Amino acid sequence: MNLYDIDLVTIDGKPQKMDDYRRKTLLIVNVASQCGFTPQYEGLQALYDKFLDKGFVVLGFPCNQFGHQEPSGEAEIEQFCTRNYGVTFPMFAKVYVNGVNAHPLYTYLKSKKPGILGIEAIKWNFTKFLVGSDGTVLRRYAPSDKPEAIGADLAARL
Repeated sequence: MNLYDIDLVTIDGKPQKMDDYRRKTLLIVNVASQCGFTPQYEGLQALYDKFLDKGFVVLGFPCNQFGHQEPSGEAEIEQFCTRNYGVTFPMFAKVYVNGVNAHPLYTYLKSKKPGILGIEAIKWNFTKFLVGSDGTVLRRYAPSDKPEAIGADLAARL
């Protein structure tokens, strides 16, 4: 499987391909609106704003698999993110990140950058994957890794 062959659905229901992000450095994040890490939306937006002109994009994928912390539908999620955090980076339809129904993007990311002890499963909301402009999955960040700390990695790569 190639990263750029994966099909996506935007938060407003439109089909999109990962190929639209070819030659971009990406931070792919599974997000939730009712999580202790939800304030990271602010830091993710700040990274997006700071590095957008250098070919960087944050991609947000709502997920309700952890503590049912994303129970709303896509329209409500989009409104929440825009109203509370001024999110302008691309957001997508809700996905599963673990299990037999895991979205192919997350199956791919986890296979390329497993977590601690080689465990592929996503442990919680706001797990982040840094993908280079050539499509290489460079690093996996824990939910507790704040976006501000990722900025140093980005500055060195862009």
